[in-house]
Amino acid sequence: MEKLIVEGGYRLSGTVNISGSKNASLPILAAALLTDEPVRITRVPDVSDTNYMLQILSQLGASVERYSGTVRIASPDGISSSASYEQVRKMRASICLLGPMMARMKRCTLPLPGGCVIGDRPVDLHLRAIQALGARVRVKGGNMVIEAPNGLVGTTVDMRGDSGPTVLGTDNLMMAAVLARGTTVIESAAREPEVVDLANFLNKMGARIEGAGSRTITIHGVERLHGCEHTVIPDRIEAGTFMVAGCMGMSDGITLNRVCREHMKSISDLLVECGHVVEYNEDGTSVSVKPGERPRSGKILTNPYPGYPTDMQAQMTALFALTPGISVVKDTIFPQRFMHCSELKRMGANIKVDNGTAIITGVEGLSGAPVMASDLRASAALVLAALAAEGTTEIHRLYHIDRGYELLDDKLELLGARVRRVPDLEGGLVE
Repeated sequence: MEKLIVEGGYRLSGTVNISGSKNASLPILAAALLTDEPVRITRVPDVSDTNYMLQILSQLGASVERYSGTVRIASPDGISSSASYEQVRKMRASICLLGPMMARMKRCTLPLPGGCVIGDRPVDLHLRAIQALGARVRVKGGNMVIEAPNGLVGTTVDMRGDSGPTVLGTDNLMMAAVLARGTTVIESAAREPEVVDLANFLNKMGARIEGAGSRTITIHGVERLHGCEHTVIPDRIEAGTFMVAGCMGMSDGITLNRVCREHMKSISDLLVECGHVVEYNEDGTSVSVKPGERPRSGKILTNPYPGYPTDMQAQMTALFALTPGISVVKDTIFPQRFMHCSELKRMGANIKVDNGTAIITGVEGLSGAPVMASDLRASAALVLAALAAEGTTEIHRLYHIDRGYELLDDKLELLGARVRRVPDLEGGLVE
């Protein structure tokens, strides 16, 4: 186990390249199971979540080659329909294997998935969707045993959950439906760019998907899919995290390459509303950000895309902690996603959390302290706060960061930050 040592107060400046999207890569990698022909996927980020997914695919019998951000996967006939608990338990997104395994093999056995602890993330919508296509579902010994001996048949399925459309649920249903008989219509579909990227990948494989990016997606089933090449979209959450870093008071301004302006609108708009400078190049693939002369407090209400993403509220909370005035963050997607706030308070932040809402009163400065990451985005918020804090911060349980940020410490060093990894002999315990 490792921890990150951050020496605060160093000025940030320079340019970094944004990696491919972790959240787009995972279902795309899983979708490689839909064909027995090789697929080649570029800009797959080298993070622990994608590594776990590739390990699962190998365990199922797929041939996996990885080199310099490119992954080649071949899934010949005879691949296993049962995934290992030891791999699946490590990653909640392993549920996205359900759709392609059912489409390809008409049966699968999947352990109930694991992952981070930011609140209840049930799989009932995934199971309801596959049942609507004609599958039978049993839960036995901690495993989901799912079978469709007569194959899957297209139908209309509403994917709305209690907190809005489900992204991985939409992904799973799309992947299951591409080889189903007839036409499947997904109502209340997730509109996230990662869903569109998966649909584009599937269409390159020969699928017939229309409407991705809207609330209604139509999939006309085909008999088989073929291999293809695809480049993963930029990671909008990594880009947003670095944009916040560029707006912190210790920044002289930074530039991010390999971004997509269209995907960043809600994040960019909020930073501008809070008085910061955000400037894109003409084609929207590069953005420069720097702190505003008179930063202002702000309000966040998380919502499904194109609303403000829940995956960016923790990072903005770190910025609000040093912004004059009172800021309010309400998370409608995961109301329990505020475990970073208690750690920010250890650094001197003034935050009150009640019933899914954080009220942040800006302070003049933060001080370094030992803190503990509780999930992926909370860990990013702690890194941002540590960069601006006076003194040294120790961030324990660094494995959370490695789930979704490729070479985060290397990129920060390129911008002038002082960060280093060391063994965590305390085992992540913070008193």
